[in-house]
Amino acid sequence: MAAGLMLGSPSYAQVAPSVKISGLPLGVGGGFSDYNLDYGQGRRMLGFSGWADYELFHGLGIEAEGTAIFLGKPSSLQRMQQLSFKGGAIYKTRSFYRLRPYVKGLIGVGYIEFPSNDPLYTHDTFFMEAFGAGAEYPIWNTIHVRADYEYQFWNQYFGNNNLNPNGFTIGATYYFRKIHKHL
Repeated sequence: MAAGLMLGSPSYAQVAPSVKISGLPLGVGGGFSDYNLDYGQGRRMLGFSGWADYELFHGLGIEAEGTAIFLGKPSSLQRMQQLSFKGGAIYKTRSFYRLRPYVKGLIGVGYIEFPSNDPLYTHDTFFMEAFGAGAEYPIWNTIHVRADYEYQFWNQYFGNNNLNPNGFTIGATYYFRKIHKHL
C-alpha cells in the first residue's frame, strides 16, 4: 500500500534554474607588475599591466593585454623601458575552492627603449609571443583578485637572439557579468 501511495503521488521537476547568469561576459582589470627584463645588469624592473577578457563559451575566451615596465630602472640602464601590446586566447578552468586557474597564449608587439652608443637608435619594435598562467579569486561581488605569470618571446632581437622578459602581475578584475544563486 505504501508503494502504491508513493507511485501515485505527483512529483515535480525544478522549474527555476539554480543559478542565473546575467550581463556581459566581459572582465577588465589592471595590476602591478614585477619583471625580469632579460637585458643587461640589474635586470628587474616594475610597471603596470591592464587586460580585458571576453568569455566565448565554457571557459574559453579572448584576452587583450598591455604591459608597461618602466619603474625602478637599474643604475646601469638609465634609458630602459619595455612595453607590450598583445591579444589571444585564454582558457579558465572550473573553480576549485573558489580559486579559478587559467592559461593563456598571446601574440603582439613589443617596444623597447634601451641605452645605445648611437643617439639615433635608442628604441625598436618587435613581434612577440607570450604564454602565461595564473588564477583568480572572488573577493567581493564581481571583483576578483588575480595573480599572473607571463613569459614573453621577442623574436630575432638584434639578429638571431630572442629576448625573453618574464614576470608576475598582481591585480584585480571587474566582471560585468553577475551570478545570482537561487536557494
